[in-house]
Amino acid sequence: MRRIINRRPGRGGIVFWGALPFLGAAALYAVASALRLAENPNDKLLPPLSAMAAAVARIAFTPDPRTGDYLMWADTLASLHRLGLGLGVATAAALVIGIAMGLIPYVRAGLSPFVAILSMVPPMAVLPVLFIVFGLDELSKVVLIVVGVTPFLIRDLAMRTGELPAEQIVKAQTLGGSTWQIVLRVVLPQMLPRLVDAVRLSLGPAWLFLISAEAIAATEGLGYRIFLVRRYLAMDVILPYVAWITLLAFVSDYLLRLFNARCFPWLKAGKGSA
Repeated sequence: MRRIINRRPGRGGIVFWGALPFLGAAALYAVASALRLAENPNDKLLPPLSAMAAAVARIAFTPDPRTGDYLMWADTLASLHRLGLGLGVATAAALVIGIAMGLIPYVRAGLSPFVAILSMVPPMAVLPVLFIVFGLDELSKVVLIVVGVTPFLIRDLAMRTGELPAEQIVKAQTLGGSTWQIVLRVVLPQMLPRLVDAVRLSLGPAWLFLISAEAIAATEGLGYRIFLVRRYLAMDVILPYVAWITLLAFVSDYLLRLFNARCFPWLKAGKGSA
């Protein structure tokens, strides 16, 4: 008896069912835009796809008369630079502190309460403090990402390190392994792919912190451009920028997942992809 829970789509079916919601959303938007424009040709809330295509051509492929830059690409590079720095620092801190907390009882006893409390602080609430302390330049935006993402990464890695089978640690000590050797040869190889997965889950919040900081104090960046043109109700620019940010986040997630699959193929043994 064939039940639907036992039926799986083929390769073509996966592509079709995956694309169907996007096609439905695009069709729904096109219909809603046409209805609003039919009622008011000057409506700016739901511009037609042709207007958004023209706006993208203007900001992505036409030099800005004032600066000579291609605005969309300049904004993208500025935002990706800030995001990369913030996530890089957060990942490095989480790798060191998270493994130490999960493996060494004294470190866990000393840092766990502090990190737990720190993770409860709303990062956006301390944004004015960061601007006062670090100024309105690049550093405050990078620090906001670090403050917002690092506690989560540390706690996640510490818990995963603590979940390692005790037999592995005992056997490594029985074979004469020092603490440093246990970290490098037993813990680190297993924690690296899990840290990559945690970074994947942090991409959404990291983008949120970045866009918020750029909206308040920046001279370039994707968030800066969105909040700059909102005063003119330029939805033909805002919507493509939102879609572009979403695509960048998706590509980042895909590349990290591909990195895990290529570098740690054993991680997928016996389970489906995330």
